[in-house]
Amino acid sequence: METLSDRKYDMVVITGPTASGKTSLAAAVASRTGGEIISADSRQVYRRMDLGTGKDYDDYVVNGVRIPCHLIDVAEPGHKYNLFEFQRDFTEACSDLKKRSVFPVVCGGSGMYVDCIVSGYSLREVPPDPVLREKLAGKSLEELATMLRSYKRLHNTTDIDTKKRAIRAIEIERYQLKAEGRMTTIPGFRPLIAGILYDRQKRRERITERLRQRLDAGLADEVQGLLDNGLKPEDLIYYGLEYKYVTLYLTGKLKFDEMFRSLEIAIHQYAKRQMTWFRGMERRGIKINWIGGELPFEEKAEYILRLLAGNE
Repeated sequence: METLSDRKYDMVVITGPTASGKTSLAAAVASRTGGEIISADSRQVYRRMDLGTGKDYDDYVVNGVRIPCHLIDVAEPGHKYNLFEFQRDFTEACSDLKKRSVFPVVCGGSGMYVDCIVSGYSLREVPPDPVLREKLAGKSLEELATMLRSYKRLHNTTDIDTKKRAIRAIEIERYQLKAEGRMTTIPGFRPLIAGILYDRQKRRERITERLRQRLDAGLADEVQGLLDNGLKPEDLIYYGLEYKYVTLYLTGKLKFDEMFRSLEIAIHQYAKRQMTWFRGMERRGIKINWIGGELPFEEKAEYILRLLAGNE
């Protein structure tokens, strides 16, 4: 009987920019390989942050069976879950699947989360640096982004759409350069990486349509509920994108139309930064098998299965 160690690939990673349809495809592949999903999304880790992070729970159901998913709903809103924690939790989830001879299907578009899996980052746990935070507090987001780009190992610039996130990223980079401390290292994997790619115009259409759907489904109510349960506006703004702009709308800083237009632009920019990250991975020699988004769903799934079997 074939085991995971006998296979050419011991993991499949399904990635791509936001609104590309990763979850349903990952669930289909997991269903046909006897696998379970491990999320590589930097915001779906938070409980009760559902619509804004795109937790499409129905997409995990295949032929009436819900595919198990790990690293979703593992942290409380307000916590600043970081890459060190993800690497630690991802390693534990993979170890559990390996013990049960279950095939890991990784799904997510957070560039650095995906990259740390396939590139095997070694990371230190980084404590807060209040002195540095005070020093950087007066700088603009553009200035912080420029500082971040000056580091040799480029940080995940897809996630620095707020000053707090940019300052935390600089804090991590500085600490990694000089400090000694508890470290995590991702074990070596043999991953097959598949990415879903639409052309720019279609991607923009999908992003806008999904944003409208989320607002119609009650995104503003979700954010208001988090505020009503004690989260401060600045805590939600920290998470960026939907939570940033909807919070600004609910606190009277933006009108609805202003919120929608600003958020739509921000998500388009985020998708562009995601693609920049993936292209950077490819320049470093990481193979991403791109699949045309316009292909029928079944063809996408079959193509990945053929790649896993070594038939492409």
